Amino acid sequence: MREAMLYEKLENKKVKCNLCGRRCTINNGGTGFCLVRKNDEGILYSLVYGKAISACVDPIGKKPLSHFNPGSSVMSIATIGCNFRCQFCDNWMISQEKKIAGRDFPPEDVVKATRDNGCQGISYTYTEPTIFFEYAYETAKLSHQVGFFNTFVTNGYMTPEAIKTIAPYLDAATVDFKGGGDPEFYKTFSAVPTVEPIYESLKEMKRNGIHVEITNLVVPKIGDSIEKIRELATWIKKNLGEDTPFHLLRFHPDYKLTNIPSTPIETLEKAYAAAKSAGLNYVYIGNVPGHPAENTYCPGCNELLIKRFSFEITKWNLTKDMRCPVCGREIPIKGKLHASGYAYPYALF
Repeated sequence: MREAMLYEKLENKKVKCNLCGRRCTINNGGTGFCLVRKNDEGILYSLVYGKAISACVDPIGKKPLSHFNPGSSVMSIATIGCNFRCQFCDNWMISQEKKIAGRDFPPEDVVKATRDNGCQGISYTYTEPTIFFEYAYETAKLSHQVGFFNTFVTNGYMTPEAIKTIAPYLDAATVDFKGGGDPEFYKTFSAVPTVEPIYESLKEMKRNGIHVEITNLVVPKIGDSIEKIRELATWIKKNLGEDTPFHLLRFHPDYKLTNIPSTPIETLEKAYAAAKSAGLNYVYIGNVPGHPAENTYCPGCNELLIKRFSFEITKWNLTKDMRCPVCGREIPIKGKLHASGYAYPYALF
């Protein structure tokens, strides 16, 4: 166990966790909603520090991050636990696990594995990295010292305090929306009482210079409102900027929602058109390998700049200074192209 960061002590040995938007008040002997942060005699502990349940080498495009160090590989790590209860979670076996489990994989070993496997960075992913914050923080800090970058794949339910704390070491974040950000969808299918902390979190990331890409899972019948997607895209443009990449992800039935079919391609294309009409320059369709909307096009002249197939970059058509070769428009790519020659993930454990 490791004493938690970002909590305050209350009367009667209670504590208040200030890590995620729930800000749980935890009685002595109890755990937070995430089940991996425990109050022991008025001291809050992380139960999963250094205990990875999964470690894999992934292409950066899997996160997905399309405008950040394209072509790079990342060491992806996770612990058990989550602060959401998504009924459609495709990693529910580890995110909803109630027993503390995992392999000892301390920060220094994560960094060594990153180097040994030829990765350029580390991604904290698969489950919600907020709940293993101390582990991610120490690993990210150490990895920066040796030249690796760090990325979160997150539901965005962090407090401003958490973001300010990790911002010096967090280079990029993929923030995953579900159902167009509809508050009722979140309440019903993810047990999230309010979505406001997500929007506040995104503003804080923007203020702290973290590269942000947004995804939205389009769930047929219950979370595929084109109007909600248009509203989300409009909010992104206003608060994060028109060049913020927006990924519309195809739903596949899993966990408790196996009775809902995969998202029709036509629905994704309507959502794509709505997001573009809202003024976003870089909109993508994800989980549909080979679709033209996997690619990056110049907002100025519509030249094909980056052609993709799933996680793989199959054509690169940008100048060395990240401009369109036809009209000269600057394309917002952070980092550089990495010719890793590798496109598909493999697991260490």
